[in-house]
Amino acid sequence: MSQPDLSNAPWRKSSHSGDNGGDCIEVAPGFLPDAVPVRDSKDPHGPALVFPADAFAAFVAAVRAGEFPGA
Repeated sequence: MSQPDLSNAPWRKSSHSGDNGGDCIEVAPGFLPDAVPVRDSKDPHGPALVFPADAFAAFVAAVRAGEFPGA
């Protein structure tokens, strides 16, 4: 499978990132059909991971439900 062109993706930071330059991710939901690109905000020109939209939604729901202690 070829890597999608994400150069024009509308990236947005996590609402929990703050402005202190800490560890955070950026996502571009809705840019690809049925997939969510994710990248490290400290390396915006670096690689991105692309997850199936339903898997990413399940991950976000699990985070919100507190299923990852210490996160």
